Amino acid sequence: MTYMAAASTPPVLSQRRKIVVYLAVLAGMFMASLDMQIIATALPTITEALGDLELFGWVGAGYLLVTAAVTPFYGKLGDLFGRKRVFMVAIALFTLGSLACGMAWSMQSLIAARVLQGLGGGGLMTSAFAIIADLFEPRERAKYQGFSSAVFTLSGLIGPVAGGFIAQSFGWEYIFLINLPVGILVIAVLAFAMPSFSPKRSHSIDYLGGLLLAGSVTALVFWAEEALGGSYSGPLIFILPIVVIAALTAFVMVERRAAEPILPLGILKNRQIALTLVMSILMGVATLGMLNYFALAMQMITGLPPAMAGLLFLPSSVGSLLAAIVSGNITARTGRYKIFPVIGMALGVAALYAFSFINAETPYWAIGILMFCFSICMGLQMQTLMVAVQSSAPKADVGAATGALTLSRMIGASLGLAANGGLLHGALQRAQNALPADVVAQLPAPLPDLTPKAVQELPPELGARMVEAFAAAFSNVLYFGAGLFAVGFLLALLLKDVRLPVQNKKTEENGAAMPAVAE
Repeated sequence: MTYMAAASTPPVLSQRRKIVVYLAVLAGMFMASLDMQIIATALPTITEALGDLELFGWVGAGYLLVTAAVTPFYGKLGDLFGRKRVFMVAIALFTLGSLACGMAWSMQSLIAARVLQGLGGGGLMTSAFAIIADLFEPRERAKYQGFSSAVFTLSGLIGPVAGGFIAQSFGWEYIFLINLPVGILVIAVLAFAMPSFSPKRSHSIDYLGGLLLAGSVTALVFWAEEALGGSYSGPLIFILPIVVIAALTAFVMVERRAAEPILPLGILKNRQIALTLVMSILMGVATLGMLNYFALAMQMITGLPPAMAGLLFLPSSVGSLLAAIVSGNITARTGRYKIFPVIGMALGVAALYAFSFINAETPYWAIGILMFCFSICMGLQMQTLMVAVQSSAPKADVGAATGALTLSRMIGASLGLAANGGLLHGALQRAQNALPADVVAQLPAPLPDLTPKAVQELPPELGARMVEAFAAAFSNVLYFGAGLFAVGFLLALLLKDVRLPVQNKKTEENGAAMPAVAE
């Protein structure tokens, strides 16, 4: 069947075609999700090969920062020009970025390549969830977005183990190059499976608003790195907050006058959406922004090699999958979702506080149980918050609202990498300052720059002392995350206990926002 690009209504899809499109979109999500997971356990190996441990956090933060900057554009571009072409551009950029990462020769060049990767990654998640919103009505959507978590679970199962194994056995470059065949396959499948559709709307792009928003986010992340990294006397600590406030003020003024605002300010007046966006920022800091440091902590504290440390992430993948699927199906059946973020936030407080007691003697099974509990709190709230935003936004702004939520998560993740890295680095620096001079003289590098491999090569007594210092410093990151979950819990209590509408029989037969016709 041939679809007209300038149709005034979305193309109608049969249920079978909707499932094919859905699976193709999941493949694109898998590519981006796998990249976030597979790099975590390989980062210490990459650092050993390329050096510049102080730039460790920016391998992830650079990617997430650019992702956050371009996410609003992708959401609005999908609303204006259609999801397919925007999604295809995102996949192509992400694949090219993966090739550049595999060819990096220094930590700086790797970070630059990750920036290119982020230009595409910002569109994969936003466009994917917007397409799912087009395909399915609210209650049905909750079920399918719950199933979408299987993608994150599969990448979670494969990623940490594969990242460590590939880095050890073949070289760290291949954790990026593995994206190439996946990306090419996704592009080929979507080219044939997904219909093209461009809504008849004004194609005015709010470039100025997007740049101002990106500038404010960038300044905020750099401020977090400067403030929490211990450089309290630097001028940036005072300049960057002014830049953030000025950019956000100008952004609001631009959005009020824009014909097609990159972020319609009207959706922020919706209490449900506003609360959800704030909660997503907090959870981005406490979960996504902590992923790389969890991997580093597991290797440093347990002494396990990257591939074996990756096995400790397996329970978290299972817990996230179970929580997302169960909560999605219950939401689809009852139409209610508030209870899940409330439980998830409370469980997050308990899990991160319990993590602060881990040391070199902690049994692996106990770490596995804590990882399982922590992942349940993620599975209960991440997809549920997406349902809350999409069901509360006007139909014409679903893409922009989805982009706003994805942006909130990416802002949180970027802030988390900077803030958690700053907290850890500052605590390690203070721990080194408290050590006797003769002990510091025995270290091959300053305490904040020690890698897991370097610690294992130290004399046993000195190595154990460094592990203890690292565990104590990492507790600062865990307490910070637990506090954010506590704030998230209070915000979750303020959500309205709404009930999603039931899809009528006629709509159910014909399809949802992208209704369907026989092929």
